[in-house]
Amino acid sequence: MDKEVVNEEVLEKTIRRARERNIIIPTYEEMRDPEKVPEGIKEELKHIGLWDLNPRNLFRITWKNEPVKFGGGFDGVNYVEIPKELSGVDARILVLIGKFFPTGSHKVGATFGPLVEKLVRGAFDPTSQKALWPSTGNYCRGGAYDSYLLSCPSIAVLPEGMSKERFEWLKKVGAEIYATPGVESNVKEVFDKTKELKAERPDEIVVLNQFEEIGNAIWHYAVTGPAMEEVYNKEKKENQKLRALFLTQGSAGTLGSGNYLREKFPTIKIGAGEAKQCPTLLYNGFGGHRIEGIGDKHVPWIFDVKNIDMVVDIDDEACMHIVRLFNEPAGREYLKKQGVDSDIVSKLDLFGISSIANILGAIKMAKYYEMTGDDIIITVATDSMELYGSRIKELQEQYGTYKEIDAAKDYERYLMGATTDWMLELSYWDKKRMHNLKYFTWIEQQGKKVEELNEQWYNDNYWKEKFNSFRKWDELIKEFNERVGLIKKYR
Repeated sequence: MDKEVVNEEVLEKTIRRARERNIIIPTYEEMRDPEKVPEGIKEELKHIGLWDLNPRNLFRITWKNEPVKFGGGFDGVNYVEIPKELSGVDARILVLIGKFFPTGSHKVGATFGPLVEKLVRGAFDPTSQKALWPSTGNYCRGGAYDSYLLSCPSIAVLPEGMSKERFEWLKKVGAEIYATPGVESNVKEVFDKTKELKAERPDEIVVLNQFEEIGNAIWHYAVTGPAMEEVYNKEKKENQKLRALFLTQGSAGTLGSGNYLREKFPTIKIGAGEAKQCPTLLYNGFGGHRIEGIGDKHVPWIFDVKNIDMVVDIDDEACMHIVRLFNEPAGREYLKKQGVDSDIVSKLDLFGISSIANILGAIKMAKYYEMTGDDIIITVATDSMELYGSRIKELQEQYGTYKEIDAAKDYERYLMGATTDWMLELSYWDKKRMHNLKYFTWIEQQGKKVEELNEQWYNDNYWKEKFNSFRKWDELIKEFNERVGLIKKYR
């Protein structure tokens, strides 16, 4: 028996179910480079919608989907450059676009690793167990979607204050749903409900917590990091350098891409963002905020704090006003008058609320480090406004009709007027302080070992070994597909 296999009997049941349900699992290599996907699978995808509940859409867990709703192939990394007319800075800001993943968010990648590595090792029994996805939003959507495609029952636990689109979609895929008190930053309530459910149904439930499942960050290390490198190599001109990566951190999964980029570009500056209204990293603070998908009053277990250079806090008020500027007709017309190309204006709905926070963080880093036109900053748009239509209606009800004067104020104050306050360039001891905050959540509350906490900080090989786990997982995925037997007809 392979030493990685936990239970051969469970693995055999999983293989039989995959055979019955027509499931083939992509490798990380294929998600990173879809050109390596078998031609027969590409042919089948021509007849499948991007959001369809079809197991072949597992092969669309990649940044390189053709940006169409139905029948698309693979067409390079989806990204947009933010022009100076929007950013107010000379540095080039490149944003990878998450809308063209199934479910409209790259979280289908973040949830792929935690579930698949257990399936291919016999550590999860889809015939008798349920995957529980504790989350503040897109992670449980991605988890429920991947679970459905892999024929695994799922449970979603998320705050009741999240957008109604999230709850409506979860119902469509048949997830068991639990809404907990609070909003985006109320993660402890999610953890408490998760612990309660696990205690009630210990054999049935397998908890796949985005904040502690290293598979979340590994997917970004193996897939998102190389996608960022590819975009940089495509876009760079003579003398232009990749100077910075900025990402808001919720689970810190996407920051796994920073570990990849650090290996390729050792001098890169990596900024981690959070909501000013919940300044956990910056001030050991707390509070509620409206930037759905980030900042949750604790430091995730999978966060390699040593790998970041700066913390940037983003005002959620700025994000909500820019949502209107980018999406209301008066806002778009005003932006055109400021010289923003109409093609760019037409794409502004590609940026969800946390995506806008990422753009603001990139602007703040550019200003702080006095970056020029020779500097490139990369960030991501986790999702698009397609998932937040109700939020625009709420803003309209709260503030009334959006007029040109409102657009002018928001443009000057929140984009051109972005400042370098609420930022901290990190010393060794700043990072140690943030790392030590893990103790209170993960050792005291969640039962982790203090020895591993110290390993994360003092052992230079700890994170390298974790992030390179995808290589052995790829071998297990290939073995799994061979035993299922469906892959043979695509060769």
